[in-house]
Amino acid sequence: MPLHLVKLAVGAESVEDIAKFQKRRVAEARAAGRPAILRHLTRNVPRRADEIVDGGSIYWVIRGAIRARQRIIRFVDGDRTGDAHGRAAIVLQRKLVEVEPRPMRAFQGWRYLEVADAPPDIDRSAAAKLPPRLRAELRELGLL
Repeated sequence: MPLHLVKLAVGAESVEDIAKFQKRRVAEARAAGRPAILRHLTRNVPRRADEIVDGGSIYWVIRGAIRARQRIIRFVDGDRTGDAHGRAAIVLQRKLVEVEPRPMRAFQGWRYLEVADAPPDIDRSAAAKLPPRLRAELRELGLL
């Protein structure tokens, strides 16, 4: 059974902010002649990486709640940034999937998340059936 990671999306106010930031990072990699893959740099590879790569996702915390996830493809050695520590890179699938918001306090680094504790994906087909005014209000509150 897979294992997930939870990570703060520092500086992001919305799922769209994460998408814009990631799109820019891929474009910068392509312009620098590196492979155009989506990577998130972190200090260390998780000790339970084998469990995570077996179908796990990274769940993003935005403004105090888990709001989106992305499938983790693999872990690779990352860039050195001039300090004594190497970096690890989490290679992510580009598709961001919004999930039912779940409150989460701030923390450093990442946390493991068991499958049973992961919030479910938002069913966009059900949200589309809501009246437009209600849908807009829920989106403004960060619930859609």
